Amino acid sequence: MPLMLVLAAAALGLSACEQKPVNSAPPEEITAPAPAANPQPDVTAEPVERAAPPVIKPVALGEFEPGNPVAIAVTGKLTIEDATLKGENGASFTTESVALVSGGDPYMEGQTYAQVMQIAADQPVELRRVLEETPPTQAPANALCGGSRTGYIALAKVEEGDDGIVKLIGLKGTDLPAANASGIELCASTFYIASKAAEADKDAGKDDGKK
Repeated sequence: MPLMLVLAAAALGLSACEQKPVNSAPPEEITAPAPAANPQPDVTAEPVERAAPPVIKPVALGEFEPGNPVAIAVTGKLTIEDATLKGENGASFTTESVALVSGGDPYMEGQTYAQVMQIAADQPVELRRVLEETPPTQAPANALCGGSRTGYIALAKVEEGDDGIVKLIGLKGTDLPAANASGIELCASTFYIASKAAEADKDAGKDDGKK
């Protein structure tokens, strides 16, 4: 064999021996960074101020004389306070104001406060949910909703001549009175007249304040 061929064959063999084997190991596992620690509230931050829910102002407060036989039977003289209605005959209602609506609003399908209370469509009406009820203890003793629990009481105060008149209706049912309410029924509709004695006391108080 010529010397040049021998040297070429030897070089090829040496080159083959020096080739590195192919790396067949799997790639290193990629590890995600550790999640950040849960952020702690900043005790130095100013508190977020939230608007307080609107306060429903009562449409009527004070003592009122019964204006018809229905009012005499369900309460007698009526005292209206922020969260209670108390009758002279022992009847009482613990209430919470839930809405201020208008006379033209429906309390059930096809029936509005204006129709049953005989008030204007834009007359404010305070709607109270009855939380607790005590029936009358003195005759005549007719509960507002008879043998059923009173669910809601609606109140409106209007001026008729020289008198302040409180219109009141009792409703039974648990749904909030509205056009699509279910189970709402009218129990009774009645009215009361501002107590003359209470009005006299108010006027006397005004006069004392002027002195």
